[in-house]
Amino acid sequence: MSRIRIEKVSIIDAGTECIVNAANEYLQGGSGVCGAIFNAAGWNKLQSACDAIGHCDTGSAVITPAFNIRAKYIIHAVGPVWHGGNRNEPQNLYGCYLASLNLAMENGCHSIAFPLISAGIFGYPKDKAWRKALQACNDFIKKNPDYEMDILFAVLDDRILKMGRDELEKK
Repeated sequence: MSRIRIEKVSIIDAGTECIVNAANEYLQGGSGVCGAIFNAAGWNKLQSACDAIGHCDTGSAVITPAFNIRAKYIIHAVGPVWHGGNRNEPQNLYGCYLASLNLAMENGCHSIAFPLISAGIFGYPKDKAWRKALQACNDFIKKNPDYEMDILFAVLDDRILKMGRDELEKK
């Protein structure tokens, strides 16, 4: 049976078959969650794999090997930069979660770990980001009732953890 969990854990140590990187359209290593994932995977190897793909549109996702991380894959999801909500930010955020879940399923994975995409340096309001993330995950589960998926949100901040769990209880 599929489930959604929110835990205080590093995404690198999530123990899932795939982890999701909050990526930019050019798939370049960055800071924050992205930098931590690149460092753990092996920066040069992961950057080479991303360079071979080249680009990923906002609201979508691509997949690479996980290299030195204890996962099979890294899914690079490009969430939107927040501009007030009138530039398709909700649709793009929803889209990158759904694309990530579909890529995981297409690659035979039954567990995935997400950060809270776009809620860091991209400026998406955390409460709105949680609602859209959980909506996309719940919709995926409803559309794929026969496919078991363990969905983990890996967060490090107690306030964000509580906010996510409170939102999850409403669903």
